[in-house]
Parts: sequence; structure tokens; C-alpha cells
Amino acid sequence: MNYKPEPPIIDAHAHIFTRAMPFTDTAWTQPNYDYPIEAYLGDLDAHGISFGVVTAASLFGEYNDYTLAALARHKRLRATVMLDPDTGPAELADLKAAGVCGIRFQIPLSAPLPDMQGYRFRRFVRRLVDGGMHLELNLGGDQLSQMLPALADHGIAVVVDHFGLLRSEGEMEGAGFTALLRAVENGRTYVKVSAGFRLPEDRLVTYADHLLTTAGADRLFWGSDAPFVGAEDRVSYTQTLETFYRVVPNARDRRRMSDAALRFYFF
Repeated sequence: MNYKPEPPIIDAHAHIFTRAMPFTDTAWTQPNYDYPIEAYLGDLDAHGISFGVVTAASLFGEYNDYTLAALARHKRLRATVMLDPDTGPAELADLKAAGVCGIRFQIPLSAPLPDMQGYRFRRFVRRLVDGGMHLELNLGGDQLSQMLPALADHGIAVVVDHFGLLRSEGEMEGAGFTALLRAVENGRTYVKVSAGFRLPEDRLVTYADHLLTTAGADRLFWGSDAPFVGAEDRVSYTQTLETFYRVVPNARDRRRMSDAALRFYFF
């Protein structure tokens, strides 16, 4: 009898959108298809996954309307959004009540980081902490090496996307990944094992094993990165799960990751 692995409880990283949504002027691509909330929920149901986290996509910037509408209709979802740093506490409270649990921060690799010691940035982070929200980072290695230490004294929970390696130089020996492992030690930083199809296939097991050994399963979340923008023709939802089972072969580790994500996003 062939053994079928138990699916994760939660997919902690996916994007939803339609062609009617406005792209930013700097969008790196403009998908000419829809991946609406109904399609995402269909993928979750087809693979036995109970909960999902809609992750803000840089393609749409601060246009969060479609995500917020999905949260209002489906209580099995949580989301991150992109926001102006001047967003006030009342709006943050409304977003939190709607199911938004974090703010995604992504800028081009060539762009300067905000003044992390400046009033505007510190005020924004403080408001996130006070509102019970986390900061999600999709940054390059040099950017991570600067931003993660600067966030250490803010008391904010941080989630780093895509193994912490997708946009990083030097792989696991690089400054960004080194800073990530140090940040994990403070007890408020987590890493998403997501978008493996965007990384070197022959290195994925090594990446995951290193994160499991150094960060631990309780600091890792799995995400599909559906609908695999830019790789739609070569990646399926089933394949992302098969990759997860391969790079995290121990069922107990996978369950600990699911439980950690469920606690983080829903409780």
C-alpha cells in the first residue's frame, strides 16, 4: 500500500488576484489570468488543507481591496497587506479585526531601506506591535542584514519569506541568511519554507535541513506561493506539496510547522 503523507493544516503563503486589479507602475510582471479566492479555496480543499494565508503581492502595492473582501467572506483565511507607513492605529485596528495579521514589506534590491532609526519608521513599527501585527519581509540578503538587527529592539514579530534565500546573495553563508539565523534566536522571527521552485532544485533539501537544525520546526511555516506567478507552466499545487514532503521528510516536523503556523496566524 502506498503511503500518502498527511497534508499540512495551513498554507501560509499564497496570492489571489484578478485581471481587473490595478498593477503598480513598477510591477515585475502582469499576469493575464485570474486566480480568484474561489480557485485558491478549491486548491486548499482538493489537497485537504483547512486554512490559508493570503500574502500581499508587490504587483498590486497598497491595493488590498480584493483581499479584504475575501477575508470578510471566508473565516478560514488570514492575510498580510501592504500599507503606507503613516497608517494610523484606528485603521490598523479595523484591519486586524478583519483578519489582517501582518504587513508585508518588499522593495527593489536596488532601493534604499527606510531610515530605521527615524521617527516615521519607528512610529509605524510601534503601531504594528501595539496592534498585534507582525512584519513580513521579502528582501535581499544585504537588506535583511541591515533590517533584522534594527528590528531586534522593537519587540515585533517578523516573518521572512522564501527560506530567507530567494533574493539573498551568498546563499547560507551570506550576510542575509546569517542575520536571519541570529534573529531567530530572539524568539520573534519565523521563516517561510515557500517558493522552493524559485530556488535551485538540488539545494532545497540542504536549505530546509539547515533551517530545521538551526531554527527548529516551531519557527518554520510552509507556504505554496500559489498560483506560482512566472512559473505557472511548470508548477502545480500538487508539486509544491510533494516538494514539501521531500525537503521536510519527517512527519513530526511537518506537523510542528503546521501547528506553529496555526498558532501564529489564528490565535
